[in-house]
Amino acid sequence: MANGSAKLVTAVVALAVVLVGLNFFFYVTVREDVLRLQQAVSSLQTQTVEKTVTLVSHVTSVVTVTGNRPSYADIFDMVKDSVVLIRVFSSAGAAVGSGFVYDTEGHIVTNNHVVAGASSIRVVFFNGEMYAARVVGTDVDSDLAVIKLENPPKNLKPLKLGNSTELRIGEEVIAIGNPFGLEGTLTTGVVSQKGRLLPTGRGYSIPGIIQTDAAINPGNSGGPLLNLRGEVVGVNTAIEPGGVGIGYAVPSSIVARVVPALIKDGVYRRSWMGISGTTLDMDIAAAGGYNVTRGVLISQVVNNSPAQRAGLRGGDRTVVVNGVQIVVGGDVIVAVNGVPINSIDELLVYMEEKTSPGQTITLNIVRNNQFITVSLTLATRP
Repeated sequence: MANGSAKLVTAVVALAVVLVGLNFFFYVTVREDVLRLQQAVSSLQTQTVEKTVTLVSHVTSVVTVTGNRPSYADIFDMVKDSVVLIRVFSSAGAAVGSGFVYDTEGHIVTNNHVVAGASSIRVVFFNGEMYAARVVGTDVDSDLAVIKLENPPKNLKPLKLGNSTELRIGEEVIAIGNPFGLEGTLTTGVVSQKGRLLPTGRGYSIPGIIQTDAAINPGNSGGPLLNLRGEVVGVNTAIEPGGVGIGYAVPSSIVARVVPALIKDGVYRRSWMGISGTTLDMDIAAAGGYNVTRGVLISQVVNNSPAQRAGLRGGDRTVVVNGVQIVVGGDVIVAVNGVPINSIDELLVYMEEKTSPGQTITLNIVRNNQFITVSLTLATRP
């Protein structure tokens, strides 16, 4: 009996050893399979990463050719101390807008409509410091204004003006300001279009306006529109009614002309020809009997204006073109100083950016289907 029990114990131990051995075998086998699987996955990941790195390297090399691009955060850090919140107090109540540091003397650029009628102004920097300011100069016809800090700090950081004429449709831009009083807000978008006309409510329009889909809201007015170099390419001015995501900015090409005059004289004197007109197209040309299809059709010449003194002629009859009444019969301006003019927008931009009161310009016009040249001395816009 004892001998039989010993044999049974021996058999059980032997079976246990065999099972342990099998488990160890399976463990080693499975571990080897897992290791091989991990190596395969690692190898696959390595190949994927290497391919990704190669792609990124290729993209980076393209970006390097066109110039280094800082992040939005880098740009914000670079300009945040130069963008300000403007609090305006007047008989109508209190309002807020935006602006940016123009020079180390304490001049701040903003919109005319932000500071119009102000009885007192406070400028608040990103770090919370507040300063009193006064209006130095305003220009309704560009909706620009300059204010000056009463006791400017010595560490002011002016923003650099960029060249808005170099902007491309689709180029990324950044708007920084204080929409609804929310200080230091950054939004991004692209240049949706250039050369828009923005009515001023005075019978004139601001030419060359930049259209953007960067979010602009009440309170952004007067703040900078920046390119990816942190340069000011526009001053955020207006939005399309209805909140459709279309904003407008006065281009830096106009800012560069108007602001120095506002600082020096308090006003900006722009040139004036004394005409009203419309863009000529193929339908209007056909209805009016013109042998050109591009240019500015003069509908009216203002009495005692440079245009009248130069002998320019307005329209003498009305036709209906596509359901719209158009005055025809007048001269068609096709070039100014040798620069082709295809539309009223182009004429206004040229006048705004390239001419000054007292300057004599040469107009190429079409009159009675004949090309003639007229000299005209510009006056100051009334």
